[in-house]
Amino acid sequence: MTTTTFAPVPVNPGAASRRAAHGAERLWKASPLTWIGLVLGVILSLFPFYWMIVIASRSNDAANSWPPPFLPGGNLGENVRRVLGNTDANIVQGLLNSVLVAGTITAATVFFGSLAGFAFAKLRFRGKNALLLIILASMMVPIQLGVLPLYLLMAKLEWLNTMPAVTVPFLISGFGIFMMRQYAEQAVPNELIEAARVDGCSTWRIYWHVVVPALRPAAAVLGLLTFMEQWNQFFWPFVVLADPANPTVQISLRTLNSAYFADTSQIFAGTLIATLPLFIVFILFGRQIIGGIMEGAVKS
Repeated sequence: MTTTTFAPVPVNPGAASRRAAHGAERLWKASPLTWIGLVLGVILSLFPFYWMIVIASRSNDAANSWPPPFLPGGNLGENVRRVLGNTDANIVQGLLNSVLVAGTITAATVFFGSLAGFAFAKLRFRGKNALLLIILASMMVPIQLGVLPLYLLMAKLEWLNTMPAVTVPFLISGFGIFMMRQYAEQAVPNELIEAARVDGCSTWRIYWHVVVPALRPAAAVLGLLTFMEQWNQFFWPFVVLADPANPTVQISLRTLNSAYFADTSQIFAGTLIATLPLFIVFILFGRQIIGGIMEGAVKS
């Protein structure tokens, strides 16, 4: 009987690693179609802001001409001065009021949302599931359905035409509670809370020293979304702020657009002024938000 012996095939570890590296490079390399889609997405996203700058820097005749101008003009400073000097719009007071309202609501939403989210995710108490269902149900009710009773309540409290009327009803957000609860469920290990209790920490101390650092990425995202939402809020301030001397920035922009003959360049200049704080907030905190999200993803 003849036995056939096969020689082992030599394996080149260098070639195998090169093939693996080449496969990984092909996996992460963007195709030309991907680049085209990204470029189109960037153009479509930035064009409204560029168009706003173009019209805001032109005279009203040039802004309404056809074909429309596609390059910025030299009237931006003059249009901005006209907007700031418009006593009917009172945009400076509107900016201050919007900063106060949006900042207060953002801080309260992040604080109460993280506190309630921690309680729903990690604490045991009677009626927890029922309360969570009520919060979820409140997210399904549009604000328009509650305008009339909320307006009557503001009138009863004598808060009409005041900043508490546009601030207090939105200090707590059902979405914020649900978002922080979902994040705390994954980002805060039960073992960490149990170890803190063994060390003698109270529930408040666990929240402040253990939970808050873990929830920082979600809190940053929630804060940015809340600030943008409240900065752009128009409907409720339009209902309760009838006094033109005490507007929010969106009410000021509406006043600019309420004239019989619309001054297009002035409207766009006011929109540019109202958009700048959002750019500043994102520039200042955008890197921290992205870094916090990545840090939270690595920890999870």
